[in-house]
Amino acid sequence: MHIDRDVAPDYPLSWQARAFIGLMRGTLKPASSLFMRHALALDCASRLGGLVDLLPLRLPGHVTVTPAAFSACGGEWVRAGEGVDEAKVVLYFHGGGYFSGSPATHRPITWRLSRVARRPVLALDYRQGPVHRLADSLSDALDAYRCLLEQGYAPEDVILAGDSAGGHLTLASLLALRDRELPMPGAAVCLSPWADLTDFPRRVNAWQDPMLPAGRVRWLARRWTSGLDPRDPLVSPVLGDFAGLPPLMILTGSTEVLRDEARRVAVRARQAGVPVRYEEWRRMPHCFPLLADVVPEARLAFRHMGEFLSAVGASSARDEGAAA
Repeated sequence: MHIDRDVAPDYPLSWQARAFIGLMRGTLKPASSLFMRHALALDCASRLGGLVDLLPLRLPGHVTVTPAAFSACGGEWVRAGEGVDEAKVVLYFHGGGYFSGSPATHRPITWRLSRVARRPVLALDYRQGPVHRLADSLSDALDAYRCLLEQGYAPEDVILAGDSAGGHLTLASLLALRDRELPMPGAAVCLSPWADLTDFPRRVNAWQDPMLPAGRVRWLARRWTSGLDPRDPLVSPVLGDFAGLPPLMILTGSTEVLRDEARRVAVRARQAGVPVRYEEWRRMPHCFPLLADVVPEARLAFRHMGEFLSAVGASSARDEGAAA
């Protein structure tokens, strides 16, 4: 399969997707608009996210989750299905706006990603706000990657992946690794990446997005970039030079407010010679693969991720054969 391509999956919109889109539009979006206006709201949301980790989440019997520890943070190993290749790994960064979410909340993604990638997933519990800064999150991501290399993983056998803010962390990590002349991973997968933290009004899909209020995204970006240069590529990766980066898969919904950031990343990466599989799913909400337990389209998205990773592996094998 050719990696560098645009894909617009044309699946009929399921009733489950319609129901969740309506539910988010009527509850989550207005609640975010109302409450996400003060730093105290971030602290409360972060604490509530910690309570979510305590809720039991049913996983298939073939899925195992084991704790993992790193220098400044923790995480968990997630393995799913049979034939997991322990010589390879996915390093996953969860989303949540850099103030909520955890490896536990994103297990609907990580166990399915482990199954289609046929390798264990290391879901990193990186430091985040409101206590910590963007630099702390990036430091944790880079430390985890270096730790994997020190444990014997070959760089080309490591895949970076993340959703939303985790997609931002994925892109920032790639740029930082390239700038520090460290070996690059084999590929990266970004789900609904938050790639532009500059202070600009998001007018595209501001009304259509059923989940994220454009004004609250802008408010959050201002908070995390306070004292920083928002045009620094490690802060706003969409403004970076993508030369030398590995193949990328970028997946987004057609109506989400972050869609154009994902498009711009794809365009800039291709201009730098990076193969990009860009997928825009019709009417899907922000980070819809997280809904895979209930939304059929979200489950189908993992099949597409598996196709991308298989294509990357096949391309690497051909390159190695040609070099030999």
